[in-house]
Amino acid sequence: MKEIILDTETTGLSVKDGHRIVEIGCIELDNLIPTKKTFHCYLNPERKVSEKALEVHGYTDEFLSSKKKFREVVDELLDFISGKRLIIHNAEFDLSHLNNELQIIGKKKINNEIIDTLILARDKFPGSSISLDALCKRYRIDNSKRTQHTALVDCDLLSKVYINLIDQKEPTLNFNNEFKNKIEFSDKKVLYFKKVIKVTDQEKQNHSKYLKKELKKNFFN
Repeated sequence: MKEIILDTETTGLSVKDGHRIVEIGCIELDNLIPTKKTFHCYLNPERKVSEKALEVHGYTDEFLSSKKKFREVVDELLDFISGKRLIIHNAEFDLSHLNNELQIIGKKKINNEIIDTLILARDKFPGSSISLDALCKRYRIDNSKRTQHTALVDCDLLSKVYINLIDQKEPTLNFNNEFKNKIEFSDKKVLYFKKVIKVTDQEKQNHSKYLKKELKKNFFN
């Protein structure tokens, strides 16, 4: 199953205060390997960016005023994530903003399967800092490009953190569905695939002959 690393930047924290999305970034993974397919856009939020948000991502009202509005990119976004599992750090935040944008234009809420890496990290490292920067430091992932929060940079870092969180440091290609290793995360089944090479009858015979030869050498000489 393909997965999407997703991140958003907004004008502020809460949709209850009327805050909107200013940037969406997505990176596609196929069995944990980036496919080089991405979705990225800056958005005109149709309101001012709060001072705190400006400090986080640096997107000014002037810069965003010439960008497309959410309704102009929504179909492309929904097509990109359709049928794919979403990997999000603090999914409650991003989904609340995305679903708010969808509600504003009369679209249905996102119903993709979700894996929240914040929850994975909290379960794995209870009591420790589980921000994206902290997890990058823990796993020795270079986050020097993250001078400010930007969606695609954060997605790239999160893809590396995610692989470490699920103990899959060496992702493998999807060779065959019969070799499935099921891993449970927060009551959700995540399927990963590893290549299994079967031993031939001839190889078994050769191995048996080799063992007999070694036994004779060690015990009768």
